[in-house]
Amino acid sequence: MGIQIVHFLHQSNKKWGVVKGDSVLTIEKDFETLSSLLEEGIDNIKSLVDHQKGHLSLDEIEFLSPVTQPARIVCQGANYGSHRAESGLEAKRPPFNMIFTKADSSLSGAKDPIICPEHVKLLDYEIELGLVIGKEISESQVITEENLHEYVAGIVIANDVSARDVQLSQSQWYKGKSYRTFCPVGPYLYLLEKEDIPLINDLELKLWVNDELRQSTNTKDIIFKPDETLTELSEIMNFSPGDLLLTGTTGGVALRLSAEVTTELMNPVVSGEQKMKLILSSQSESNLYLKENDIVHCEIKSADGRINLGSLENKVVHAIPVNA
Repeated sequence: MGIQIVHFLHQSNKKWGVVKGDSVLTIEKDFETLSSLLEEGIDNIKSLVDHQKGHLSLDEIEFLSPVTQPARIVCQGANYGSHRAESGLEAKRPPFNMIFTKADSSLSGAKDPIICPEHVKLLDYEIELGLVIGKEISESQVITEENLHEYVAGIVIANDVSARDVQLSQSQWYKGKSYRTFCPVGPYLYLLEKEDIPLINDLELKLWVNDELRQSTNTKDIIFKPDETLTELSEIMNFSPGDLLLTGTTGGVALRLSAEVTTELMNPVVSGEQKMKLILSSQSESNLYLKENDIVHCEIKSADGRINLGSLENKVVHAIPVNA
């Protein structure tokens, strides 16, 4: 069975630890990055736990993102049929895997606020299962369910926060999804054992906004599976230990588009100004977008309880105007 890892701040010191019930057993050795921690391997990490004086209550610590900079954050878009349908796309498997990236400066902790930029009007949420890469990938690889454990070190909860007005009016997915604090991660990084790997395709994802359940799915409904996706991406780019692959979100986000509006937004002839008017007009009746003081709560766990990634809970606040 794997272990739950936390990255945290305690008495102004950054530390790593292993979760045991309601406590954290601190890891004696200091690691600057997730990559350097992963170099130890799961068995060595277990041996580095301070059993004598390393006990801290979870209430005593401030959670930091277990994914640390520098890290590639590579994302799969529209990778659940239900989300495709509400985005004005066909729900069936498309002919290609939609890939984009987020800046690693968007990473934030499990209890940190989501800061909405002053100009953003359509702030959206997306619960996603994050796969943490555990092995250097620098050439084309054939990755299967049987050898996936060699490439994926662990899994985390992530919220792919999105400024839909920026993303869709400017056709800038990277920009619309990369504002600082737009990628809360944690609280736990579950380091996988080989026997845990099948559970990646049978995890329950749930997201609430102010106690209202908005998203609920199981990873069995993912269209392009992790092994297939990593095989494809290995033909294109490099990965390093500690990098993050976000596997897509399910239906239930605030964004709801008709096929006609989606087609118009994808038309390169339509100006950015026209697209902005279109996206704002099409969403004007929605009350689902995130507002000041909303609480976004995410959980991912296996049905049998063997894997539990904890609770990612972030409050929405608006950025202080520059001229204030």
